[in-house]
Amino acid sequence: MKSAAPILTPSRLRDLTMATAAYILPVVFVLLPLATFFVYSFFSVQGVQLVRDPTLLNYRRFFADEIYLPVFLKTCRLCLEVAGLTILFGYPVAYLLAVLRGRKKYVLLLLLLVPLLMSYIIKIYAIRSILGGTGFLNRFLLWTGVIDEPSMLFVYNLNAVLLTLSVLLLPFAILPIFLSLERIPRRLLEASSDLGGSGWQTFRMVTLPLSLPGVIAAASFVFVLALGDFLTPQMVGGQSGFTFGRIIYSQFGAAFNWPFGAALSAILAVVVMLAIVIGARFGNRAAARGSSL
Repeated sequence: MKSAAPILTPSRLRDLTMATAAYILPVVFVLLPLATFFVYSFFSVQGVQLVRDPTLLNYRRFFADEIYLPVFLKTCRLCLEVAGLTILFGYPVAYLLAVLRGRKKYVLLLLLLVPLLMSYIIKIYAIRSILGGTGFLNRFLLWTGVIDEPSMLFVYNLNAVLLTLSVLLLPFAILPIFLSLERIPRRLLEASSDLGGSGWQTFRMVTLPLSLPGVIAAASFVFVLALGDFLTPQMVGGQSGFTFGRIIYSQFGAAFNWPFGAALSAILAVVVMLAIVIGARFGNRAAARGSSL
């Protein structure tokens, strides 16, 4: 008489453990902290004591106070400008990468990815040293005679935040566009050329429509990253470069009002999810139009 095979073999136990971890880890490290933030947003602070009585006071304060909503809208506009700038400068770079052949393509791609491996703070310090009063930009403009004295146009204000975020997030715009361009079948470009289409016509009627999903993904990605960034405005924004991220940071720091900071974070999370959903919807539409070419 044969003995019954064990129900839980080592390999099945390993698969079961990995599958369980795949479900539990996101819950522990993502959903649980978000849920905690959301619950905290309904609490309040009296003095230094946390009051756990549920209230909508924090959300009402965001819409009623004359400071927070304008700063939030100004930050959203700033992040849209950052997304626009990164697309404007990132698309030509991604296109150049896509048309290159052989080892040059991957060498250039590696050079573009190197900044992502560097410390975020070091990169901000480097950009600030270029844009600062005694930085390279001012010294160059003084040397060429464009200005007579150091300009503070690009330091400790929103212009500095805009430029710094655009430089820092540029690789995040280049990569999705590059991948989108790489997926375009070469036979479509060759067919356009065989039918008499010029280089510009091929780009306008074939390359650009088919790369729009990557452009939309890049814009959504950059917008979301810029919206949640508080370190860059903190280091290069100064008093006039106040953004929504700095407000949230101050609530968890100097203000010691965690419930209000949690409410502002929840509002920010909702906007981020909306941006992702809208970006995905427009990306799918662009992909559907591109597939019909």
